[in-house]
Amino acid sequence: MVYFNDRLFRYLFIASAILVSLIIVSIIWFVGNQGLATFRQTSIVEFFTSSVWNPSNGKFGALTFITGSIASTIIAILIGGPLGLAGAVFLAKIASNRVRRVMRPATDLFAGIPSVVYGYVGITVIVDIIRKTSKSPTGFGLLASSIVLAIMILPTVISITEDTLRSLPDTYEEASLALGATRWQTIWRVLVPAATPGIMTALILAMARAIGETMAVQMVIGNSSRFPESLVSPTSTLTSNIVMEMGNTPFGSTWNNALFMMSLILLLISLILIILVRVAARRGAVR
Repeated sequence: MVYFNDRLFRYLFIASAILVSLIIVSIIWFVGNQGLATFRQTSIVEFFTSSVWNPSNGKFGALTFITGSIASTIIAILIGGPLGLAGAVFLAKIASNRVRRVMRPATDLFAGIPSVVYGYVGITVIVDIIRKTSKSPTGFGLLASSIVLAIMILPTVISITEDTLRSLPDTYEEASLALGATRWQTIWRVLVPAATPGIMTALILAMARAIGETMAVQMVIGNSSRFPESLVSPTSTLTSNIVMEMGNTPFGSTWNNALFMMSLILLLISLILIILVRVAARRGAVR
């Protein structure tokens, strides 16, 4: 009976893995097939290099949305990455056990907050502050979306980086202190460099979260198809434009196919980030 159960669960796991693989391949094939159909009516050069998005006149330039997605993600990482690293170092090496028992669950709680809540806070607080402190008449734009995204990625950066720092052998810290290094020198010159693969994994996963975020970004970025002239001018991203226009386009039309092409771009970016995560994890295992 035990042998039968082992064989049964073995085949069950194999069937589940095959099913998941088929689903993933089917999604990639469907999105790719619909997206590439865009280039039957418009050129690849125009799609990737033009910022003119006017489907009624047959203009399908996606440069504005690609730039908006990449720019908001990079700015979010530049803001949230150092803050997350500092928070992880504090929880792993400085905070007492009592403080950590309170702050770590509180940090993890942020990951469970719906994105629409982040967007609502962003539109009522962050956008209002930007409007009052800048020359922007609305406050919407890349800066507002990047700040919201930076807050949203903090739990990912903090949790993974802290786990990496706490998993380092105690001998690293003991040897550094024994050689006369101070506590801060040990943290920044020994522990943080040793945890680099884990930190890179955290940042890459945070980028994947940021570039795929939809609702929060859509609420604070302005949803304009204009190329961003500054950090406080309304613009749009791939995700926000897809969610705004997908329901209004006939399936199979060039407009609809162009939106599928944007989805394919996001899918390919996610796949590249996953590969980078595996490379970073492999380097960490080698070390």
